Amino acid sequence: MSTVPAGVTAAAPAGEPEGTPSRPGAGRAARLGRGALAALVLLCGLTLLLGFANKDRCTGPEFDTWGRSQPGFDERKYADVCYSDIQYLWIGRDVDRHVFPYVHGRITADGALEGGTVEYPVLTGLLIWAGALFAHTDAEFLLASALIMAPFGLATGWLLGRLSRWRALIWVLSPPLVMYAFHNWELPVVACAVAAVYVVHRGWGSRGVSRPLVQRATVSAVLLGLGFAFKLYPAIFVLPLMLYVLTGGRDGRELPAGKTRDIAGMVRVALVAMGTAIAVNLPFALIGREGWLASFVFQGQRKADITANSIWFWALRPDSDPQNTAVHEYIGVVSPVLVFASFAVACVIGWVRFQREGSYPWIAVSAAMLCGFLLLHKVHSPQYTLWLVPMFVLLNLRWGWIAAYFVADLAMGIGIFLWFAQIAAKQPSGIYEGFAAQAVMIGVWGRAALLVGMFVAFLGAKDTVDPEPALVART
Repeated sequence: MSTVPAGVTAAAPAGEPEGTPSRPGAGRAARLGRGALAALVLLCGLTLLLGFANKDRCTGPEFDTWGRSQPGFDERKYADVCYSDIQYLWIGRDVDRHVFPYVHGRITADGALEGGTVEYPVLTGLLIWAGALFAHTDAEFLLASALIMAPFGLATGWLLGRLSRWRALIWVLSPPLVMYAFHNWELPVVACAVAAVYVVHRGWGSRGVSRPLVQRATVSAVLLGLGFAFKLYPAIFVLPLMLYVLTGGRDGRELPAGKTRDIAGMVRVALVAMGTAIAVNLPFALIGREGWLASFVFQGQRKADITANSIWFWALRPDSDPQNTAVHEYIGVVSPVLVFASFAVACVIGWVRFQREGSYPWIAVSAAMLCGFLLLHKVHSPQYTLWLVPMFVLLNLRWGWIAAYFVADLAMGIGIFLWFAQIAAKQPSGIYEGFAAQAVMIGVWGRAALLVGMFVAFLGAKDTVDPEPALVART
């Protein structure tokens, strides 16, 4: 009787007859069948529908002259916990006027963005413009944006299923996907990051993973460069990928003939990633330099205030009030220094693991670096959790970490908006005066503690990406 579960197909390594004892790890190289992958994508679609329905509660039923939902949008967006940046930014960035982004934009002396500039990198700006192109209300903008982004969420589920089989359910059925899929424009950048992992470990086309590592890593670098042009964070994965190529991939089996290190391949990955990011940004920088630069200036000027949800605002209370310029200048220096220090620590520990195990754990190091960024960056928006969820799939992290993080994230994702509603209504909103403020504290410090722990846990975790038979056969 076959021991392969229903819906899963398996193949013997190339060059070995069926029944030959497999090498260590080779027996796990089984894929989900088409039916199982289709079921994953369908479940993901249902989760995305729930996510849209949650945000759509804030729209309509009436609209004012500017297409803003009425009545009581300002109260409902927080009290009903249905706020989304997508709907909110319909007004205030010339999105409702269908202005092409960046080209005629600017940032004013008081930090306001005008003339079509938005506070996001250029590919996200194009998504925003495309979603608004035929919209006349914030509800239509939310719907169009969801339709544009949903395929990226579905593709992420499919890619994770191909990489890590049923563990992809962590993404497909995750509470953060309901909470944040259409909160902001995260799904495209997450898809880029996951696709970058996919092409390294699965390749593409009929040749798949039999393509040389440097080819696969080059395409991965392109995807990471595109991810940078959506939301910046995939750029931090370039360095671990470079080290993975330098050391010859899984178990060092993919080094060029006669080489003990692939320096040329490592440099190629860096240049391709940078070149892709530059190529995407350059037209906007040349045509509308002021508007293009304004998006970066805006983020640089953003303070770690009450809306940032980061440890910096809460750890330095009451000195972190926005009026205290000196403290925010201090945060603006210390935060990136500590972020880059966490990156260095992760890469060094990854190198120690490589020397012990023979493979540079680039996915694990990338996940740890992401934890360092989320913990130490001055802004930690709720939707950033979507960046982390694929790492729960791709690495064999203990379930307790995942469940605890989802609980802390729910406390933040719900508590922050209920708390804002109390503040806006001038109700008692102190830490000892209601659950909303307490939930925010659980979210802020619970996430922070878990990110510290997961930084360590990720660096010791094995990935769940099974080697392809063609790769196993090279041993």
